[in-house]
Amino acid sequence: MLLSNRARKLLRDAQQELVTRPVVDRKRRPVINDIVDWCRDHDIELGARLSHDRLRLDAELLGVIDETLIGLGEPALGADLAGLSTTQQAALGNREDKAMREKPREQRVLASLPAMGERVGLIKRQREVVDIDWRDIDLDAFEVLVQIENLDGFYDFSPAIPALEGWSSLLVLYRGDRHYGGGFSRLAEAWQVSGKPHLYLGDFDAKGVGIALSSGATHLLLPPLVVLAERANPQHLPPEQQGDQQRLRAHVAGLPDGHPLADSLAILLDDQRGLRQQWFGDAEQWRRVALHDGLPSSP
Repeated sequence: MLLSNRARKLLRDAQQELVTRPVVDRKRRPVINDIVDWCRDHDIELGARLSHDRLRLDAELLGVIDETLIGLGEPALGADLAGLSTTQQAALGNREDKAMREKPREQRVLASLPAMGERVGLIKRQREVVDIDWRDIDLDAFEVLVQIENLDGFYDFSPAIPALEGWSSLLVLYRGDRHYGGGFSRLAEAWQVSGKPHLYLGDFDAKGVGIALSSGATHLLLPPLVVLAERANPQHLPPEQQGDQQRLRAHVAGLPDGHPLADSLAILLDDQRGLRQQWFGDAEQWRRVALHDGLPSSP
């Protein structure tokens, strides 16, 4: 039988306690019974350490358990597998703990970058999508972050539009889903520290604007107000997003009179109409709308 993760943790905690005391007593309960059964399976003598209601742990016993684990190709008790990749876990022994390991995409983001020349067998495109560890990106090399909510919009996006004029180095990223969301959220936190612009392109609905605010975005990319007012419709503002509207109402209340965002959000909150990103229309007409007071919006 394998020594369970709960048993390993209990023994690892006891190992740390034994640094300052000679013995550690643990009451008999299921996890202790698992340890007792494991020791018996591997001919580890517990002797007087075991009574009907408790198990006494000491450095000698834990040393024998450690030697046995290593002999079985298992990680030693001091090896904590939590947060390690499968490769890192493999370096510590034969055990793979999928529940505790770092997921393969935990630190990854999808980035849309200018194409780096021709590649044999591939059609040359203006841009290429790169799956990369966000920690390998030099954030100082970029002037603005463009966060795109929808994957189809991410693949189709071109930064060569008037709303992004004036910036030569743009970091265009997919916001992520259950596969890539973790890496993006960590990058967004690091980006926010820089104070540089962070643009959000996604559905104009209560959830989408809420995501933009939560991620630290400074601006929304939206169609002109007249287009937004003309195309927005109740079908693009799901009723299950009613709970998201309260936060937006509080946010609008804190904006000064005449702020551009207030006019846009009036369509959402007063008219109860939204607009999905795919219906934004001609990207040449999109504008930057500041999410907060004190930030410039494009005309």
